[in-house]
Amino acid sequence: MLPDFRVRQRDYLLEIARALTEELDLNALLNRILNVSVEMLAGQAGLIALRTEAGGWKVQVSQGIPPAFLRLLTPYLSQIPEKEEPERFEIPEINRLLKELTRSASLGLLSGVGLPLVARKKVVGVIFIFRSYPDLFSGNDRVLLSSFANQAAIAVQNAQLYTQINRDRERLSALLDTPGDGILILRPDLRIERCNPAATFMLGLPAGQIQERPHEDVIRWFTPPQGLTLEQAVAGGWPLTRHANLYVEGDLQRGPDQPPLPVGITYSPLISADNTLLNIFASMRDITRFRQAEEMKSTFISVISHELKTPVALIKGYVSTLRRDDVTWDSGIVQESLQVIEEEADRLSLLIENLLDASRLQSGGLALKRTDISIPDMARRIAARMQTQTEKHTILLSFPQDFPVIVADEQRLEQVLSNLIGNAIKYSAGGEITVSGQVRPDVVIVCVSDQGPGIAPQDIPHIFDRFYRGPDMARQTKGAGLGLYLTRSIVEAHGGRIWVDPESGKGARICFTLPRNPELKSSLQMV
Repeated sequence: MLPDFRVRQRDYLLEIARALTEELDLNALLNRILNVSVEMLAGQAGLIALRTEAGGWKVQVSQGIPPAFLRLLTPYLSQIPEKEEPERFEIPEINRLLKELTRSASLGLLSGVGLPLVARKKVVGVIFIFRSYPDLFSGNDRVLLSSFANQAAIAVQNAQLYTQINRDRERLSALLDTPGDGILILRPDLRIERCNPAATFMLGLPAGQIQERPHEDVIRWFTPPQGLTLEQAVAGGWPLTRHANLYVEGDLQRGPDQPPLPVGITYSPLISADNTLLNIFASMRDITRFRQAEEMKSTFISVISHELKTPVALIKGYVSTLRRDDVTWDSGIVQESLQVIEEEADRLSLLIENLLDASRLQSGGLALKRTDISIPDMARRIAARMQTQTEKHTILLSFPQDFPVIVADEQRLEQVLSNLIGNAIKYSAGGEITVSGQVRPDVVIVCVSDQGPGIAPQDIPHIFDRFYRGPDMARQTKGAGLGLYLTRSIVEAHGGRIWVDPESGKGARICFTLPRNPELKSSLQMV
C-alpha cells in the first residue's frame, strides 16, 4: 500500500493530466492548476504569472492574495528585464522579488517557493505558492512541485495554443468577411466550402444556397467568358504548380430578377508539401467600373477624333481653295474664308486647352491664382463679348448693388462663365439668357439660365461627368463633353459647388456658389 501522501500526490498529478485533455479555456485551466497546487503543498495562497506576448510578466490568476498586494506586485513584475534564458535569470528574480515582498507584507510569517512552468524547452510562466510554515520547503516539496509544474506547463501551453488558434480563426474570418471582393473557398472536388458576405451580395444568393454546392452550379456565365472556365482548366490538368493562378472574366448570372454582373475571378490553389491539392480560393471582383472606363475611353477616342478632324478638314479645305492658281478671289471671299479658318483654329485651340486642363486636373497640377475680382464686372465683359456671337439671344445681367468683391482666380472664373453662357447659346434656339447673382452670409450664388428646352431629367446626374454627352446633346451640337466637367472642377477647387436647378421652369438653369472667405473653404490647389 502507498502512504497517504503518495496517494494524494498521485491524485494531484492525475488531476493535472485530466486538465490537459479536458480544459482548454486558459483562465479556467490556470485556476484549476493553482487550486491543486495550493492544496497539494498545504499553502495559504498562490499565484501564476505568465510571460506576455509583448514581453514581461503578468499575474494571470491568484488565490488568497489581497488585491492591494497584487497592485503592489504588478509594477515590479513589469520592470523585470527580459532575458534570452528566463529560467536562469527571470525566474530567480521573480522568486527573490516575491519572497522579499512576502516577508515585508507578512512581517516574516509567510514563506514561499516558485518554479518555472517549462513546456517544450520554453518558459511559459511561473507558479508561486505561499504558506505559513516558518521552515523552508523540503526537498520532497520541491521535487513534487517541479514534476507538477512540468505537467501544468504543458497544459498551459496547450491552452495558449488553443487560444491562439481561436484568435487566428477569428482573424481569418475577419479577413474573409470584410473585403469588398467576393471570396469562395473550394474543396478539391470543386464544391464550395465557404463564402464571404461580398460573394453572397455579388451572386444575389444567400450563403445557404452557395455553400456545399458544386462550383459550376453557382458560377454560371451569361455569355461564354474570356479564358477557360475553372472546370475546363481542371479537366486539362490545372493546377500544375502552387503558383498556377487562373483568371476568368465575363458576365455572371445572378439570383432571380437580377441583371448579369461583370466580374473577374482569380483562382489560386492551396497545395500541400506533398503536392496534394487542399483548397482552391476564388476571388471575385466587380469590374463594372473597368467596363465603364473602357467604354468611356472608346467614346473619348471617337468624339475627340471627330472633334479634331472637323476643324482640321475645314482649315485644310479653305486653305487649299485660296491657294488655287486658276482662280482669282475677291477680297470679300478671302476675308470670309480667313474668318472661318480663324474660328476653326480657335475652336481647335480651345479643345486642346480643355484636354490639357482635364489632364492637369487628373494629376492635381492645376493651380489657382487668386486675386480680388468683381463678378458683376466680369459677367458684363463676358456678356458683351459673347453677345457678338449670336443674334438670336439677348444676354441679361441681374446682380444686386451690394454684391461683394471675392478672392478667386479671375481667368478660371471667366472660363466658368464663358462655358455656361456658351452652352446656353448652343442649346437654346433663342430668347433671353440671364446671368444673376445672390448674396448669402458665407457664399455668393451665380446662376445662368436660358429659355431653351432644358436638360433631360436622365442627363442631370451626369452632365458634369468627364466626356459625358447625352443623346440629345450629341445630336444637336458638337463638343467633347469637357466643358461642364472643367466648370465643376474649377468651382469645387474654389471651395464651392455647382448644380442644375430642375425646378426653374422653362429652359435650363445652372447655379454655382463661391465662398466669401476662401481661406476657410479650400486649399490653393485643385485636387
